[in-house]
Amino acid sequence: MGVKLTCTKCLENNDAGLRYCVSCGNSLSVPAEKPSPRRHDIDAIRSIALILLILYHISVGFQPWGTYIGFITNKESLEWLWSLMKLINIWRIPILFVVSGMGVYFAMQRRTWGELIGDRSLRIVVPLVFGTFFIVPIYMVLFNAFYDKPLIYIPNPGHLWFLFNICIYIIIMLPIFIYIKENPQNKALNMISTVISKPLGVVVIFAIPMAIEALLVNPDDYPAFHMWSSTPFHGLLLGMICFFLGFIFVSLKTTFWSAVDQSKNIALILAISLFSVRIMELIDIQLIRNPLTSLESVCWILTAFGFGSTYLNKSTRIIGYLSSAVYPVYIVHMPIQFFFSSLIFPLAVPATIKFIMVLIATYSGSLIIFEMVKQLKIVRVAMGIKI
Repeated sequence: MGVKLTCTKCLENNDAGLRYCVSCGNSLSVPAEKPSPRRHDIDAIRSIALILLILYHISVGFQPWGTYIGFITNKESLEWLWSLMKLINIWRIPILFVVSGMGVYFAMQRRTWGELIGDRSLRIVVPLVFGTFFIVPIYMVLFNAFYDKPLIYIPNPGHLWFLFNICIYIIIMLPIFIYIKENPQNKALNMISTVISKPLGVVVIFAIPMAIEALLVNPDDYPAFHMWSSTPFHGLLLGMICFFLGFIFVSLKTTFWSAVDQSKNIALILAISLFSVRIMELIDIQLIRNPLTSLESVCWILTAFGFGSTYLNKSTRIIGYLSSAVYPVYIVHMPIQFFFSSLIFPLAVPATIKFIMVLIATYSGSLIIFEMVKQLKIVRVAMGIKI
């Protein structure tokens, strides 16, 4: 049954889609949708994903090839770390794009499109510009100093490329998002809702566009997400798919959350199985391997949302704190990591001890910076902290 619109003048009920009351001719409007309650599990998943991202970056500093991609690298490698990083490498960034798309949906519930652009500019564009000129150049200087290279100032987005992609996605997709907000009962959304209501339907809806992208672009390095990789359109398109689907999924509300809850166990089994195939390199044909990798990525992401919905959707002090801290920590963690790496790597201690020391120092140092800057209003804006 369609939504009924009640005339504010004569209180007559009218079918959805009518612009004027059939009884008195009064103009009708769709009642404003109540904002969805805060999803604490999304906050938790976002925080965990960014914490893993920092762990990933620190692990690069213990790989023999780390220097070639601009990381200060320890002489003694810990290549076993990379086996663990391969587990998260294919979904650590996609899940952040999914969560970012979800965040845009929640922001649009409380704002007009103009207010949304203003809010995203403060929260994304300002930190991106600030980081490009004042954060990224710091760790580039630290890298050059460690390797006795010329100390030059080069503004660069660096690890903040993620924010640049988000800006592009919002600009491209805003008209679609506005249409969905104003037409929540559109045919496409209803079709997706019907499909994901079926067993494993959410896996199918998510996996198909991801697999198509993997086939068409056929990247040499599937997890290479940022704009300056060997296959730049892979990262751009894959992030766009995840961002868009994040918006779509969360707009389906309980239909989506019920679907991920019902499929979480099977998704986990599939993810582990596909990871085993990938890590043992059982398939060497790229046109087959990449779609399977995309399916594995989907299964890990849906597993996270399924178990997160079950166990993390509750307000706790630690989730609240991490939710406010993790974004500015992400922005500043690279110069903090490089600074402590330059001090710790020359020490005559085992590489494993160095890894633990850099890990603790980077997390602690980044949180200390967060606690300092959140007291200063101007710097809060530059670091993406809500005023």
